[in-house]
Amino acid sequence: MARVVLSEGEKTFIIRAAEKNHRTDGRRNCDYRTILVETGTSICSNGSSRVKLANTDVIVGIKTEIQKPDLKTPNQGKIEFSVDCSGNADIAFEGRGGDALATELAAALANTYDSPLAFDLTDLCILSGQHCWKIYVDIMILECGGNLYDAVSLATKAALFNVKIPRVTASLLDAGESELTITDNIYDCSRINVESVPIIITVSKIGDACVVDPTAEEELCATATIIMGITIKNGKSFISSVQTAGKGSLNKDSFDKCVKIGCEIAEPINSGLMECLKLEEERLGMKRENPTSFLR
Repeated sequence: MARVVLSEGEKTFIIRAAEKNHRTDGRRNCDYRTILVETGTSICSNGSSRVKLANTDVIVGIKTEIQKPDLKTPNQGKIEFSVDCSGNADIAFEGRGGDALATELAAALANTYDSPLAFDLTDLCILSGQHCWKIYVDIMILECGGNLYDAVSLATKAALFNVKIPRVTASLLDAGESELTITDNIYDCSRINVESVPIIITVSKIGDACVVDPTAEEELCATATIIMGITIKNGKSFISSVQTAGKGSLNKDSFDKCVKIGCEIAEPINSGLMECLKLEEERLGMKRENPTSFLR
């Protein structure tokens, strides 16, 4: 994470304020900062997005490729995540300094999407056992201002919404082989249904309080942090992954409280993002002077 130095007095101030439902930037414990979302930021990819969460800035580009499905899952496509931490985001990321964080972020996304309820890979199948689409999700951390996991998951979902997969026609040949024809019409494409694609919600335990969307300073004061992958389907929240971070631990009551807060906050965040993406979609082809935002 971003390198932040706080004195003991500053840490005490942040902890005591959080316990009274106050935060240094004026928010309550369950409030998010303004999220700015922009799609179609890269013309060299099948889908792309950029998300700014205060001082956290993330850009995602997606490429698609036809491959042969795995033998164990002949009717499913594939998805792969890679993360790169720009040296401009933090001095600690220069050289290979950001590799550990990049690996953690990519693993968290892979675990979150590794569920049929979270992301249905059968939609990426072209011909069972023969051809499927593989999605490469490339993530770049441009600036690190806290709560990277949430920002990365929101940017990934926005980029998947923006993905345009060219339509494929299959012709059967001798010996059961098939020949694929990919359309060269940029408007003849299919889209990915992202309604149930998960988002990550981070809840940090600061003193006796549980806060969402922690800043870099609050992350330094947190005893422990729970990072949850949550899918909203048919109005219900499903947890697809849970992991903890930090040096401390949580008792059962604190853990249950964090999970409850995460599930409650996930629904408005997800619905706000989907409304934002649909509004952005309506503006395609028009000059977009400003990115769309929500939670303002």
